[in-house]
Amino acid sequence: MSKCTADETPVCCCMDVGTIMDNTDCTASYSRVFANKAQAQETLAALTEKARAAESEPCQITSTFTDEADGVRLDIDFLFACQAEALIFQLGLR
Repeated sequence: MSKCTADETPVCCCMDVGTIMDNTDCTASYSRVFANKAQAQETLAALTEKARAAESEPCQITSTFTDEADGVRLDIDFLFACQAEALIFQLGLR
């Protein structure tokens, strides 16, 4: 199967899951500016808890706080063991 074309089943308009999820993107990222660092830290704790609920193996979480003119920017990268976990985590935030 070519990576450039979807392998569809004409009867039900379905695609092979490997067409959508090829396990190459296991990272979920988050970025937002908060009024203060305390609010950013609360969000980091809440998102870490959600990531831990989605992981099968320990998720690598990298966060940075950056002072900006209008507050504190929180940037987080969540590196999961597989793309399905990253997707579950992202859907859980909606």
